[in-house]
Amino acid sequence: MRALAELLLDAHWTLTGTDLLPANASIQKLIQRHLVFHQGHHETHVPSSVDRLVYSPAIPASNPERIEATRRGIPQFSYGQMVGLLMEQSTGVCLAGTHGKSTTTAMTARILQAAGRLSAVVLGAELCETGRSGWDGSGDLFVAESCEFQQSFFDFKPRYAAILGIEPDHFDCYPNLESLVAAFRHFAGQTRDDGVLLVNADCPVSPSVSAQATTKAKRVSFGFGPTADWRVDAWAPTAQGTQFTLIHQGKRLGEFELRLHGRHNVLNAVAAAALCHEIGVPIDMIRQSLAAFRGIRRRFEFVGEWNGITIVDDYAHHPTAAKITLETLRNLVGTRRIRCIFQPHQVLRTTMLMDEFAASFGAADEVWLAPIFAARESVDDRPLMVSQELARRLTSHGVAARSFSSLDQIVSTLEDASRPGDVIVTMGAGDIDRIHHEFTRRIPTDPSTG
Repeated sequence: MRALAELLLDAHWTLTGTDLLPANASIQKLIQRHLVFHQGHHETHVPSSVDRLVYSPAIPASNPERIEATRRGIPQFSYGQMVGLLMEQSTGVCLAGTHGKSTTTAMTARILQAAGRLSAVVLGAELCETGRSGWDGSGDLFVAESCEFQQSFFDFKPRYAAILGIEPDHFDCYPNLESLVAAFRHFAGQTRDDGVLLVNADCPVSPSVSAQATTKAKRVSFGFGPTADWRVDAWAPTAQGTQFTLIHQGKRLGEFELRLHGRHNVLNAVAAAALCHEIGVPIDMIRQSLAAFRGIRRRFEFVGEWNGITIVDDYAHHPTAAKITLETLRNLVGTRRIRCIFQPHQVLRTTMLMDEFAASFGAADEVWLAPIFAARESVDDRPLMVSQELARRLTSHGVAARSFSSLDQIVSTLEDASRPGDVIVTMGAGDIDRIHHEFTRRIPTDPSTG
């Protein structure tokens, strides 16, 4: 919703917005750009003159503002519907998948912007270099991170689409893998017949989704395996990030440099490169744009170092992402002690993937668990109870784990438990980033190390 607001403000729309919580730093930036903000939901917050009301998946029809809009006959659009309408004015480029959407969308947008082809972009994270999640351009291509939650990506009709991989997730929408795969198949089928459908060749199910999709779009694949049209021949970590060699249908395209760490970001870069080259961007421009890309916030973001303690923040809230993040970090820091402070996201997801989570933290020396961030769920004491169960499961897997009753308790304990040389990684999709803000505010900084 923030990305959409930023994009509409670029286009000189007049906007109002409401949220249950007070305006945070991100919303304050929108207020500075003349967004009118109201805390809380009330019918009086709907302006007297308004063209449409746009709501997020968290806002039900029983919301008082939506009831007022219905009473007054104001057209209402979900976030996905609104983005889909805007996309109709350009050519759609949509990136979907369980992992890597935000990073790959941002990479793709930056490449197309450099090529003068970007008309607009919306993504679910902030660019490190600008702090923006949505912005416009003067080109012809509308780039959108395309989420499967509540079938939101059904609202998009792209000419160019990518599926970065599919794993079980969003169990409140998809009770099993079959229902999730069916949704991705429908999304893939909406790719225009004169377009391109790019899929992860290394994913166990994405290639079959591509093959069964009801579109005549050109099929293209990417990955590390030998069958991929776009594949990585070799990759290696560097002092600044990673380096890899890219091959397209047997032709060696040379070396590529990234400022990002990890094998997963190499795969994200290959997907962005493949999609943009299929669109028509020269490979040298793709190479230059990827080398300049500085990443997005809360994706393996080095927050800083205080008194010899390194702090990293990451959005990982799925077992696969948690495992990859910790293994990447371990490769970077060697034998230094890694303390992972993890806030699970949703009781249902944590319960359904309990075994997978229990096996995903082996690269950490310690795991501290916050109560579950129960987004969209009506819960009582389960966030703490399920978190405690995960701590027990981790212990049984040989990982030193403990659960905490609150984020505040974690912060106060962290002050006494940390020592120079430690690496702290805060991880989760909720408000876990409060930890590093509070921790770095409280500890005294040694000028020689801070």
